[in-house]
Amino acid sequence: MDSSEVKQNTVQAPEQSGTRFLPVITGIFVGVLILSNILASKMIQLGPFVFDGGTLIFPLSYIFGDVLTEVYGYRASRKVIWTGFFMLILMAFNIWLIGLLPAEPGWTLQNDYRNILMQMPRIVLASITGYFVGEFSNSVVLSKMKVMLGGKHLWMRTIGSTLVGEFLDSFLFVAIAFLGMYPVKILAVMAFSNYIFKTAIEVLFTPFTYLIVGFVKRKEKTDVYDYNVKYTPI
Repeated sequence: MDSSEVKQNTVQAPEQSGTRFLPVITGIFVGVLILSNILASKMIQLGPFVFDGGTLIFPLSYIFGDVLTEVYGYRASRKVIWTGFFMLILMAFNIWLIGLLPAEPGWTLQNDYRNILMQMPRIVLASITGYFVGEFSNSVVLSKMKVMLGGKHLWMRTIGSTLVGEFLDSFLFVAIAFLGMYPVKILAVMAFSNYIFKTAIEVLFTPFTYLIVGFVKRKEKTDVYDYNVKYTPI
């Protein structure tokens, strides 16, 4: 293996592919991404904090994104993230299409459907833009820090990458999804609330992240280090 390839510090057992948990993690990741976008159609206020409903579950996508990059490497994480993006676009298109089709006369919830679910195309656009920039930054920072720190201090890498990724994600998402619907002051509070809440979730879930990463590494017998990898979004 030359230096342009991803370096692994473990040897694969002959009978294992090293990616048997990858489909499971991909499924959870994509499911969380879709569910968080649906829940984002409702606004929540808890004390001084204002945020969309998707904020409660969305941090899990970053946690599993960390697991993907930490265990399988930057390149594998790109494939999973693009899969999530495709499913978001597919969901938004179908919600929009169903909203345009005429309702059966006895079904009286057409206005409710439009008022809630027809927000989804804009929310998905905001989510894709914010997550594309945020998760790309998160993966790059995590990957580079892993090489720099020799695979040590996972907590420092997951939290450090989240501070960068969630900041970009939160402010881009709020601006694109809700600009014009709420006063700028409310948008600022919303973006800041999202950022604080998501980062806090990542910190609180650090022991959980350790357990998942350790379990998957042991079972997969894989631990990818991204040496000389070109950090492009594709």
